[in-house]
Amino acid sequence: MKQQSYAIQKVSSEKEMQDALTVRKAVFIDEQQVPAELEIDEHDEQGSGTVHFVAYNEQEPVGASRLRPYTPGVGKVERVAVLQSERGTGLGRQIMLVMEDAAKELGFDSLKLNAQTHAQRFYEKLGYEPHGDVFDEAGIEHIAMVKALR
Repeated sequence: MKQQSYAIQKVSSEKEMQDALTVRKAVFIDEQQVPAELEIDEHDEQGSGTVHFVAYNEQEPVGASRLRPYTPGVGKVERVAVLQSERGTGLGRQIMLVMEDAAKELGFDSLKLNAQTHAQRFYEKLGYEPHGDVFDEAGIEHIAMVKALR
């Protein structure tokens, strides 16, 4: 497995937001056929309290994710996306660790996410535990997962 050095940062400009959305569109809309109106939602609007992340390889956006307040003390990890060309490099794991650090800074005690079932093992290796039954979202099987941060 090739280790790659990526720059993963919180989105702080319109260009970075567009870069993050470019990655999400490539992965979720083009590759997984998720309808655009489900992929881009109110949590992507400025002022929604959502923190967006984008990962770069050199100047190329190659990964993205977002973190939003879910309930008091709980953050929700969403839209974790890595371009096909970068899968297997450890980028997804790096994005998750950056998000967990940010979540701690924001005062979240735990994180929740809805994992696509094919990615469940990936999240389990990071300490997330499945919660409840498998459900369908945008025609893709998901499982809710949680992890305590403290």
